[in-house]
Amino acid sequence: MTNTDLAVGRVAIVTGGSRGIGRAVARRLAADGLAVVVNYAGDDNAAAETVHAIIAAGGNATAVRADVADETAVAELFDRAETEYGGVDVVVNSAGRLALSPIAELDLDVLDRLHRVNIRGTFVVARQAAQRLRTGGAFVSFSTSVVGTRVPGYGAYVASKGAVEAITLILARELRGRGITVNTVAPGPTATELFLDGKTEEQVAALSKAPPLERLGTPEDIAGVIAFLTGPEGRWVNGQILRANGGLV
Repeated sequence: MTNTDLAVGRVAIVTGGSRGIGRAVARRLAADGLAVVVNYAGDDNAAAETVHAIIAAGGNATAVRADVADETAVAELFDRAETEYGGVDVVVNSAGRLALSPIAELDLDVLDRLHRVNIRGTFVVARQAAQRLRTGGAFVSFSTSVVGTRVPGYGAYVASKGAVEAITLILARELRGRGITVNTVAPGPTATELFLDGKTEEQVAALSKAPPLERLGTPEDIAGVIAFLTGPEGRWVNGQILRANGGLV
C-alpha cells in the first residue's frame, strides 16, 4: 500500500481519507505532489482502493487504520507518517459521523457516539497536529453549512460541528509564531454516497436547486478548497470558517 520510491517533499495526513470527500482530498493532495497518509476507521478495501488510485496516478500514499477518537491510535498514526516520510506538513481531519433525529426523539447513545468522533476526534487529531506539524504547516478541519442553514433533524450533528468551528481561531492563535494555518471548511450539500443514501430523486433535485449555482457540490469541489488552504496561495487565510456551499446562507 505504499510507494516509497518517489521523492517525498511535503507530507499530509488525511483522516477519513478512504471514502467520499476525504478520498477526493487525499487524491488531490497527492496529485499536487504531497505524500499522503490515508487514515481510515475500518474499511480496508476502500482504503486500499484509494491508495491504489493515488499510486496508479503517480502519487505516493500509504493507508493507516486508526480511530480518530483514540489518542493512542492517533499518536501511532502520526508516528507512522514521521517514520515513513520524515514529518507532517498538512493535517486534514475529514473523519466524522452523521446522525439525524429530531431533538425530542434523539437517542443519547447515538449522541455520545456522534460527539465522540466529531468533537473528541477533532480534539485528539488537533492535539497531535499542534505538537507535530512542521513550521509552515496547515491544519484543516470540517464543519457543515447546516450550522448556518439550521435544518430540522440536524441538531446533534450541528452541535458537534459548532464545537469544531469554535476551536478554529483559538487553535490558530495558540500556534502563533510557527507559521501554521488553522481553518475549517463547512461544505453544503455534496454528492457523496453518504449524502445521497436514502434520499429520493425529488429530494436530491430540491437540494440541487437550493444554492444559487443550482447544483450539488462534488467531492472534488471541496478538495480544491482544501488544496488552496493547505497550499502556498492560501497562506494568508488563517482562523477562518469557509462555507463552500454554492451560495447557501
